[in-house]
Amino acid sequence: MGQPESREHHETAQPELPPGQRLQRGWPVTHYGPVPKFKPDRWEFRIFGATADGDKHCWNHEQFSALPFATVEADLHCVTKFSMLGAEWGGVLARTLVELAPPAPSVTHVMVWAEYGFSANLRLADFTSERTIFATHKGGELLTAEHGFPLRLVVPHLYAWKGPKWVRGVEYMTADRRGFWEERGYHNVGDPWREQRYSYQEEPGDGPEL
Repeated sequence: MGQPESREHHETAQPELPPGQRLQRGWPVTHYGPVPKFKPDRWEFRIFGATADGDKHCWNHEQFSALPFATVEADLHCVTKFSMLGAEWGGVLARTLVELAPPAPSVTHVMVWAEYGFSANLRLADFTSERTIFATHKGGELLTAEHGFPLRLVVPHLYAWKGPKWVRGVEYMTADRRGFWEERGYHNVGDPWREQRYSYQEEPGDGPEL
């Protein structure tokens, strides 16, 4: 059976876990480095790189908060082997931002940038999935600072490190480039159903040379 169909079926219809994962009650705090202090008057979200019009697109916090709000019910699978099932995430769909600031036809990947220069790379197809969301809320409540307030990316069909906390922008890329954890030994794709945890598991075509 094909992997994409299998993942969707598991996430929406069955309470099964990806290989090596355990069910988590509650939501542990996991991140690298300190929790940044949110300063709304200085906060800006930007889309840059290989945009269709060649321009950088920016939203301040008030403008971003006014974008269309959506909700997605999705699991979260952490590479540290816990899975949180059936969470409701609220925020702005990645597809909404792509419509507002389209990529150039040659774009194949994105780099999601967060505070302190943290980054995570994604294939464009993963980024534009209908369930990829820039979350501001979980379960109808604003995210806490420890869980990524004011903005974190959730990519339900990939391991959670592919969805950084404290996101500040997206770079459109015409070639793949490894992000923070991908440069430090994590798998370039990060599919939990294929247990793609580490770079030594990569097959030809999974990512650029280390």
